[in-house]
This record gives sequence, structure tokens and C-alpha cells, in this order.
Amino acid sequence: CTQSEVLGKKIAKAFGEDLGNVITSTYSDGEFQPSYEESIRGARIFIIGSTNPGPQNLMEMLLMIDAAKRASARHITAVMPYFGWARQDRKDKP
Repeated sequence: CTQSEVLGKKIAKAFGEDLGNVITSTYSDGEFQPSYEESIRGARIFIIGSTNPGPQNLMEMLLMIDAAKRASARHITAVMPYFGWARQDRKDKP
């Protein structure tokens, strides 16, 4: 299990719920597509993920949010315990 999965299980247990069933398909060119294997129409969902170790995890999070929106989830909350690019200094350099 990844750290995000462990965190997700702890959060779900605290709410008295089970984790949702999500399948991620990977194509031969490396492209991937997450899909929900249960109805989330009208549901309040929490997507837990981290950008560590790289941008692929961020892209997976964004695709899961998009899939949830297209599946008519009522509320979508992204929980990101680590966002890797948040600390970068944006100050202009001379």
C-alpha cells in the first residue's frame, strides 16, 4: 500500500465507511485512465493523493477529479497531504 492508501483507509475508518472501488487502466503507450467501478452520482467524495514522487500522481488526481465530475458526484474534495510544488519561490530573479 502507498502512504495515500494507508491515509485513505484511516480516514474511511474514522467516518465508518469503506474505500470506493477505483480501477486505473494503463495503455501500452503509458497513458492511464482511472475509473470508478461503482455509482457516485449525487455522492460526496474525497479523493486522497499526493504529488510525491512525481507529476504522474498529480495527473492521476486531476483525472480522478474529472471522472468524478463527469459521473455527477455532488461534492468533490481533494485531500493532498503533500503538494510538491507549493514551496517553490516565485520571486523574479534579476
